[in-house]
Amino acid sequence: MSANKQAGACLCGKVRINATPDKLHLVACHCTQCQNWGGGPFLSVDCGGSVIIEGEESVAVYASSQWAERGFCRECGTHLFYRLKGQGDYAIPLGLFSAEANWAFKRQLFIDQKPECYSFAEQTENLTRDEAFERYA
Repeated sequence: MSANKQAGACLCGKVRINATPDKLHLVACHCTQCQNWGGGPFLSVDCGGSVIIEGEESVAVYASSQWAERGFCRECGTHLFYRLKGQGDYAIPLGLFSAEANWAFKRQLFIDQKPECYSFAEQTENLTRDEAFERYA
C-alpha cells in the first residue's frame, strides 16, 4: 500500500473516493469557472488516473468545457472531481482527503484571474492562463 493513498467521501456518504496521488502536492486554480463553482480558488490534488469511485450512481457530471468535466454528488452537492475528458486525469478537492497528510502547496494556476482580495503566503510556482494552457494542452 502506498504512503500516498488517500480516501474521502461526500457529505452524505453516498460517494466515496480512493486515490493514490504521485505526490502530496496541493494546487490552487483561480480560473473564473473554479471561482464560480466553489466560491473561491479550487484547492486540489492531482491524482492522474489512480482514482476509484464507489457509489457512481450518485455522481453527476457536468461538461464545463470542451476538454474537461466536473463531478459532484447528486444528493448533497459535494464537489468530487475535475477531470480531463478522454484522459481520465483527475484533480480531487483537497477537502475530501485527510488533513493529516503532509500536503505541500506547490502551484497556482490562472494566477492572472485571481481576485485581488486574497493571497496565499506560501511561495509557489505561479502560472497564468496562457502558461497553464501551454504546459497542459
